[in-house]
Amino acid sequence: MRTAFISHPDCLLHDMGPHHPERPARLKAIEEELTASGLMDRLERHVAPLATLEQLRRVHTPEYIASLVAKTPSTGIAYLDPDTTMNPHSLAAAYRAAGAVILAADLVIGGHAANAFCSIRPPGHHAERDRAMGFCLINNIAVGVAHAIQAHALDRVAIVDFDVHHGNGTEDIFRDDPRVMMVSTFQHPFYPYSGIAGRSARMVNIPLTAGGNGNTFRAAVSEFWLPALKKFKPQMLFISAGFDAHQDDDLASLNLLEADYAWVTERIKEIARAYANNWIVSALEGGYALPALGRSVVAHLKVLSEP
Repeated sequence: MRTAFISHPDCLLHDMGPHHPERPARLKAIEEELTASGLMDRLERHVAPLATLEQLRRVHTPEYIASLVAKTPSTGIAYLDPDTTMNPHSLAAAYRAAGAVILAADLVIGGHAANAFCSIRPPGHHAERDRAMGFCLINNIAVGVAHAIQAHALDRVAIVDFDVHHGNGTEDIFRDDPRVMMVSTFQHPFYPYSGIAGRSARMVNIPLTAGGNGNTFRAAVSEFWLPALKKFKPQMLFISAGFDAHQDDDLASLNLLEADYAWVTERIKEIARAYANNWIVSALEGGYALPALGRSVVAHLKVLSEP
């Protein structure tokens, strides 16, 4: 079996306006770097389906989903918050992004893929149960996790989030669900200015100070994430794979390198091998410096695609 690479052309049509950092070129940069590295030939391509309303409503309120439909513009751009907008194609892209994570879970659990990476946008981990924010409309990882629990009867699922911003939406959705653990690192204090008050045995949020580097990150993973994951013994792992903590990314102030993303992916694979049947689904979140994003995804997928 090979690593599944899941995306859809609709994800390129979502556009939040000129000069917005979360832009279609992000996915093109990933594809170009994967092709140039030769790694794309080792992946199995899949086309993302549309998530259904039933699947979305497991983590978002019906009223919120209806509001996104109502706010979709027929032309131009509609603002959901100062940083988050929709164009006429955004909702379809968001449904495809969530559908990609659902398909990834089905492929991995069903034994049709070794693991999976979803090259998708808009990202999702800031989307709360009833609120869009931080470039996010639908919480893609949350939809996938809820699907794994409901459709495949899993009891313990872990989410690993190494985006430079705290995944407040994911925590909002799963804070009180004993079946889900979330381990995360993020720059703090920094947008969305959360993640400290909500820490618990299942919400293992580790703040990193601006200027931190790979050594800081690796120490946090080794000291906090790994013991918590080993105690929880997840049956499956989902990764909110944000690459905006890279030293070249101007939207934040951490200094991770490609080697750090490879290292943490190796640690995640070790946990999956020990407890979770090697079941891993990774989905793109942030990462806005295009060359660094492409290289970081290649480093991540090189490790995921190794036997």
